[in-house]
Amino acid sequence: MPESDAKKPESPPEVRCVLVCQHQSCLRNGSASVLAAFEAHPVSGVKVEASGCQGQCNTGPTVRVTPEEIWYCRVKISDVPRIVEEHLQEGKPVKALFNPRIHLYYS
Repeated sequence: MPESDAKKPESPPEVRCVLVCQHQSCLRNGSASVLAAFEAHPVSGVKVEASGCQGQCNTGPTVRVTPEEIWYCRVKISDVPRIVEEHLQEGKPVKALFNPRIHLYYS
């Protein structure tokens, strides 16, 4: 059967989201302040949300950016402007803050 010339509806692009863990060990390491810092630096087209445990308790606070699946570890308030500017605005993830359990690099 020939394919239809009618255009298929395009699915809307996934919304970028910054998920900041707010579970026990991340909270003890300052994730509430990290979440507040992201909320204080809004970026058009990017949602910032509190999340439950992301399974990276020893490396918290954990920040995950979707849909790219970039995972940052041990994020401090002072790291937030850099993540916002370099990753969320310029599209260049901050490799120095990557979670090494998830982003494996070999030299």
